[in-house]
Amino acid sequence: MKKWLRSLSGRQIKLGISTGSSVIVFLILTGVIALLAGKQTEQQVSRRWDSEGGVAQVSCFFSPNAKITQDSIESFEHSLDNALKEASIEQDSPNPGARLWVDAYSADGTITLSTDRGSIEADALGIGGDFFLFHQPLLLNGSYFSGNDLMQDYVILDREASWQLFGSTDVAGMTVNIAGRPHMVIGVVERPGGKLYEAAGLDGTRVFVSYETLSAYGQSGGINHFEIVMPNPVKQYAENYVREQLGTPEKEVEVLENSSRYQLGKRLRLLLDFGTRSMNGKAIIYPYWENVARGYEDILALLTLFQMLFLIYPSGVALVWIVIRWKNKTWTAKTVLVALQDKWQRAGDRRREQRKNGKDKEEKSWLDDDSEERQKRRQQKQEERRRRKLDKEFQADRKKSRKR
Repeated sequence: MKKWLRSLSGRQIKLGISTGSSVIVFLILTGVIALLAGKQTEQQVSRRWDSEGGVAQVSCFFSPNAKITQDSIESFEHSLDNALKEASIEQDSPNPGARLWVDAYSADGTITLSTDRGSIEADALGIGGDFFLFHQPLLLNGSYFSGNDLMQDYVILDREASWQLFGSTDVAGMTVNIAGRPHMVIGVVERPGGKLYEAAGLDGTRVFVSYETLSAYGQSGGINHFEIVMPNPVKQYAENYVREQLGTPEKEVEVLENSSRYQLGKRLRLLLDFGTRSMNGKAIIYPYWENVARGYEDILALLTLFQMLFLIYPSGVALVWIVIRWKNKTWTAKTVLVALQDKWQRAGDRRREQRKNGKDKEEKSWLDDDSEERQKRRQQKQEERRRRKLDKEFQADRKKSRKR
């Protein structure tokens, strides 16, 4: 190794260090991209629902002119059940309560809440379906609720609303009044903070109520978000089905598949659409979670650009090295073929030699065992001869001593 290093010129050493540094930066950017994408749990519900990748998460955002109602959502759900049944897509889980799909809808608005301590007007999200399966803000107290519950008089407060109304965050089970009607506080959540979240729309007090409560006692423009996780037997099946079956004019809705939005192909496409990405001719206001997701798309696309730049340099160096080696090669396709054949033949000879040596060892071992027995018998006979010789010499010495 030291000899090889001494053979390198200063220019080659500098080139190697710069190439290695570029590769290291590329790997660091790859890890950062994976980390940031993995943190966007609201965009990865499909993985939690089915880790094998048999489902897709699809989100829809409507303009106020779309006129989406609970009846239209229920009609879509009924047609989805029939379509999956006709396609022979059935639930194979042993759990009798397992579902093939799960969905949620919501509406932005405002609502006024009051207690004996005072009242506030807060940004409100009226939810239906399994909204808190898709979005799980950090719970400080209590629990979530489902838009499918029979009782729809629940409310979830954020920390700020809880302090303004009760002076505490430990308020699960207490009551707030909405338009003079009591609603139970079922939980208190932490509102995500930071520049990105504030710019996305989380810059004020926020509460979560049922869609029925918001429609009856608050101000809202109707359902403007719909999300679903459903079987996706072939690529884009779920996205195309939702787009076709919702029956909404294209200018009044935006449909996207969340499952793959942070993959490399989508990030590269976003770079190609740079400049036109921010242009929107639809009267659609995105909810805070979609604004955050789009913000991270831009961040990850920028990191991908730097990632590519740091990959180009070592790739170019490797390509130049290959070209130089090719031009200075001392071999041909024929010599390589002959070398491979020779190597294959030598390997075969070694295998045959090993098998032969194995047999020789076995025979030698058997012969060695036999020779050992003969040697033992030979040694015994020699010892007997030596003993008899000693006895004769002893007897002869005794006779001589008696004659004297």
